[in-house]
Amino acid sequence: DPAPPLQIIRPEPCAACGSRIRFGKAACKCCRCQLLVHAKCREQRPGPCVPGLRPRAWPRQGVLADFAPAVPPLVPALVVQCVTEVERRGLAETGLYRVPGAEQLVREWKQRLLRAGEAPPALGAVADVHVLCGVLKDFLRGLGEPLVTFSLHAAFLQAADIPDEAACSAALCHVVTKLPPANRDTLAFLMLHLLRVSRSPACKMDVLNLSRVFGPTLVGHGCANPTPLAIMEDTPRQCKVVARLLSLPPDFWSRFVATERDSLAPG
Repeated sequence: DPAPPLQIIRPEPCAACGSRIRFGKAACKCCRCQLLVHAKCREQRPGPCVPGLRPRAWPRQGVLADFAPAVPPLVPALVVQCVTEVERRGLAETGLYRVPGAEQLVREWKQRLLRAGEAPPALGAVADVHVLCGVLKDFLRGLGEPLVTFSLHAAFLQAADIPDEAACSAALCHVVTKLPPANRDTLAFLMLHLLRVSRSPACKMDVLNLSRVFGPTLVGHGCANPTPLAIMEDTPRQCKVVARLLSLPPDFWSRFVATERDSLAPG
C-alpha cells in the first residue's frame, strides 16, 4: 500500500534494490509497514506486506560502542581494517574518499566485514581501494548517531566557532574528552588517518576537501530526524568542526589510540 511519492530528507536504503535513496530524491513509503523504496522501484518492492515489520535490506546499526572491542583502543575492527588497507595501497590514489566506489561492492564488503568481526576476509581481494573508502564512510553514516553524538553535537559546533585559535583548540580538546570512550578513540584513529591522507600530494585531498567529505559523516546533526532548515544550516558548520579537529596536534590524538592502557589517561 504505497503512499504517493515523498521527498527524502535523510538518505535511507531502498528495500527493493538496496541502493541509497539520496537527499531530495522521490521515494514511496508503505502506509502499513513503513517499507521505503525508490519511486522507480515501486513495482519491484518486496512482499508480502507485514505491518510493523520492516525488511532488513540494510539493517539500522547501533551506536559505535556496539561494534568496539572490549579493550582499548576502542576502535571497531571494520574501521581498523579499512583504514589499514587504505593506507597500505591508497595514499597514491587521487581523490581518496571523494571518488565513489561501486555501490553494490560497498554494500557487499560492508556486510562481509560486519559479519566477520575480528577475523576479516583479506581486503587485498578488493581491487578498487575506493570501495573500502566507501565501506568506511557508509559504516559511519549508518550508525544510530554520529560519531560526535547527539548530546555533544552543539558543544562541538560552538567550540569550532570560537574565533581565537588557541581558545578554539582548547575547547575542542575538552569536548573530545567528554565523548564516550569508543567514540573518542575512533575519532582519534580517524583524525590521524585523515592527516596522513591530507599530507599525501598524490591524493590531492587537503584538510578542506576532507572536511567537506567527512563533516556530514562524522558530525551529522543534533537529532535523528533534522528539519530541512537544520540540514541546510548544519552543513557548513559540520565541515568547520572537522577542519578544526584536523588542526589539533597529532600528539593529542595519538594518546587515545596507543596500545598501552596507561597512555589513555589524560595528561
